[in-house]
This record gives sequence, structure tokens and C-alpha cells, in this order.
Amino acid sequence: MADSACLQDTLPESRKDPSCVSKDPPGQKFERQSTVLLAWLRANVPEFQRLSDLRAEGWSNPQGDKFFQKQRHNADHANKKTSRFFFNMMKEIGREMHQATKAFAVLKSAVDNPKILDMCMAPGGFLETALGTDYRASAVAFSLPESNGGHKVLLRKSHKVVIKYLDVTMLASDVGETDIPTEHPLSQHMLPQQLDSAGTFDLVVCDGQILRNYDGPAIAANRQARRLTVSQLAIGLRHVKIGGTMVVLLHKVEALNTATLLHSFSKFSTVTLFKPTKHHAKRSSFYMVATDVHNDHPEAVLAMTSWKTQWRVATFGPDEEYDEGLQNWESDANTLIDEFGGQLVQMGREIWATQARALEKAPFIRNKA
Repeated sequence: MADSACLQDTLPESRKDPSCVSKDPPGQKFERQSTVLLAWLRANVPEFQRLSDLRAEGWSNPQGDKFFQKQRHNADHANKKTSRFFFNMMKEIGREMHQATKAFAVLKSAVDNPKILDMCMAPGGFLETALGTDYRASAVAFSLPESNGGHKVLLRKSHKVVIKYLDVTMLASDVGETDIPTEHPLSQHMLPQQLDSAGTFDLVVCDGQILRNYDGPAIAANRQARRLTVSQLAIGLRHVKIGGTMVVLLHKVEALNTATLLHSFSKFSTVTLFKPTKHHAKRSSFYMVATDVHNDHPEAVLAMTSWKTQWRVATFGPDEEYDEGLQNWESDANTLIDEFGGQLVQMGREIWATQARALEKAPFIRNKA
């Protein structure tokens, strides 16, 4: 799915919009832990320090705001021309990713006809590239209906692709949650199970993100973002074949929740990070390519259990329970640094450098390298 531009991506973590940073009024635990990780990275990684300085400069320049406002407007008001541009852009990102990481190699190595699960498919360019890797490949794809603010699907119709137009955040049964409080207003929006419990896929793509044009049940923005993330992860990991590949769209390697996720996946898969050099290079978005995934590993089982809990709390839980969860769902920063800091730096160094190089060339940056 084509991601939408947001100036918040250029901010240092400590200066992000409140809707992007979880708060803990009683002790601000999450913010403290985030600050510890960011300070450690600034002190030890020149690439991240340079990027942080560029982000701060971009935020202080009104021209930067105008730049990203234009990108947001183009994403929100796509016509036929811009929709086709986004479709082709995702095709190019898919090709560049495969060249850099061999993300789709799992399809060619499949003994049986390879299968793809795309959690948020529209406009479909990324899936088209993946399908083109092996003529045997077929796919099941979810996509938010246009009537709910979803993107228009431009992928050509094919008997090899089954498209289900729905909101993946409402797939309670597929997430693994069966205890639905009938008195809760969202209970009426829950959807029946869509995937066979035993069904598996060689490649799972989790690249959906919140759309500003979303027209669905009223849910707080921070909760909806959490619900979308954990829905994709829980369903995707549950249905990936042993030894399969997952491609996940993420933001900010240095963010505590992102680093926690990368640490988790590194325990039951081989993790490679990829950031396009042409498209969205100025933004904090990047892709995690997790190969040789083993969802039967104890750490994978723990992760799925946690995501299921997060989905339930973000969907049905009272504010107090959700706020408490936000402070406890991520790793302790010092423990994360001790156990995973070196790997995190190795993974993130080129991602930070790529974004920094792009920002240095941006019209709203005055201090060029």
C-alpha cells in the first residue's frame, strides 16, 4: 500500500506529535525508555546523529511543512494519474527490494505452487511484482474498500488472485480472539474468519498503514494504528509457512516499539532491513524482510500472544488498561541495548544514512553536507 507523507517523520523522537508518542502521565515510563535508546544511538552512531540534526532542521523550516503538506494532499486526493503513479511506484519498490534482499526468492524455491498473503494490497503494484517472480504463484489479498477510504485496486484481475475487501483490524477470529464483549460498540463490526486455520503462505506482506481518509467506526488514532499493526503481524506470522518470508513496513529503526519488534523477529527469523533509495527516501519508512521464519519457535508464540493481547486491549479495553499496556508492551531500553544494541546499529546504519542523504538534498534543508 502506498504510504502517506507526514512531517512528523522528520522530528526527533522527543519532539514528535503526541498522537505518535505514547505517554505515561504517572511516570512517563515509555518516554523515558525512548529517550535512553535515542541518547545511546546519538552517542554511538554518527549516521543517526546526522539524521537527527537534519530532521530538526527540516522541522524548524516552514518550507519543510509545505513540502510534506503537498505530499499528503497528493496522497489523499489521488486522481487516475496519481493513482497510476503510486501503483508503478510500488512496483519499483518491490523490484528494488528483491534486487537488494532477494525477498521473493522464497517463491521460486517452493516445491508446491507458491502462495502469497498480502494484508493490505491496494493499489497492488507491490503484489504484481511479487507475483511476477514466479508464474506458479497465487495470492490472497485483503484491501480496505474504497467506500471506507481505501485505495483503488489497479492490479489486473486474475484467477490467481483472490481479493477480499475488508478492514483487517476487524478480523478478530483470524487474530485469534474469540472472546468478544457483545456489549461493546465495536462488536457489531467484527468479521467472520477469512483464512483457513491450517492455511499457510510462502510470502506474507504486511505493509498497511492508517489512511487519513479512513471512513469506519470511530476509534482513537493511536489505538487504530496499534490495531492495524498487530492485526497484520498476528495474522501474518500465524499463517506464514515454516521457513517462509515476511515483508513488514515499519517506521523509524530507532523508535522503541520498532526496535522491540526487530529484536523479537531476530529470535525466530533472519532479519534484513531495506529502504528504497528513490521513493520515500526522505521519510522514516523502511521494510523489514524476515526470511526463514519459524512461527513454531517459543519466541514467535510469545510474540503472537502479545499481539493478540494488544489487539484486544486496543479494541475493547478501557483507557486505563490501554495506557498501562503502552508502558509495558515494549522492551526496557537498557536491556534492549545490552542484548540487541549492536545488531540494531548494524541493521539501521544504512537506513539512517539513506534518509540523511535524501534530506540533505531536500529544498528545505539549508545546511548541506
